[in-house]
Amino acid sequence: MRSTDIGRLVALAPALGPLLTAASRVLIAGVALVVYLRAVGFDSALSANWPHYLVIGVVNSALPFVLYAFAGLHIPASYSVIMNSMTPLFAALLSAAFLADRLTPRKIGGLAAGAAGVTLVSRAGPVVPDEMFAWAILACLAAAFCYAAAGVYVKRRASAAKPMAIAAWSQLFAGFVLLPLLPLGGAPARVDASVVGNVLALALLCSAVAYLLYYRLIVDIGPTRAMTVTFLMPLFGMLWGALYLGETITVPMLAGCALIIGGSVLVLKAPALQPART
Repeated sequence: MRSTDIGRLVALAPALGPLLTAASRVLIAGVALVVYLRAVGFDSALSANWPHYLVIGVVNSALPFVLYAFAGLHIPASYSVIMNSMTPLFAALLSAAFLADRLTPRKIGGLAAGAAGVTLVSRAGPVVPDEMFAWAILACLAAAFCYAAAGVYVKRRASAAKPMAIAAWSQLFAGFVLLPLLPLGGAPARVDASVVGNVLALALLCSAVAYLLYYRLIVDIGPTRAMTVTFLMPLFGMLWGALYLGETITVPMLAGCALIIGGSVLVLKAPALQPART
């Protein structure tokens, strides 16, 4: 999830609620992609791979989208972006456990620097911690873990599935899973042109188009390297938060971002897995 995605979630969550925000995003993205694949005659191998699409949809879309939308109700957008940068750390650890992707000293050093930067930034803002602040931070970390787990699952269990099919059907299955839960979220507070525009942007650009590229990267270079770009997100998250949401940028937050970016460079230069054949 990019920093701009989280900014849109912050805008949508109070208006639609976490469940409707997540469900509308994945359903629109899934329908658009499936219609496109059917129109061009793309074979998704649905009968063989639908269990993979379902698992990936739940773990990589339904759960994290709801968790981030919930967090957006209680913490600044910059905090959500910062916690999302823990994804490569979780991915590296899970890859070492399940993909035989060795944690080299250089990679460990990079991940440690990134984690230290996240810790520094999370303690540097003007927010007063309370019970809901803690739950929101935990929700963001759980969402980051979901992203990492889904990436490892794709590489280990679903690497034979075509990335375009994963992107399309995982979104649609995520929407199907969330639909029965919508009554629990209550009625939306308001729906106007800005809300509709943000939903469409999240669905068509941040989910449909972005996931076409994302799953291709996971299959080709592995989940850890595909996710290390999230180390760069805090810098942009703080910038957008300051420009558009009036959030405060502090010196410790900038220092933490320097650590995160340095850690990203170290991890990106670590030895990569050989590309999988598909």
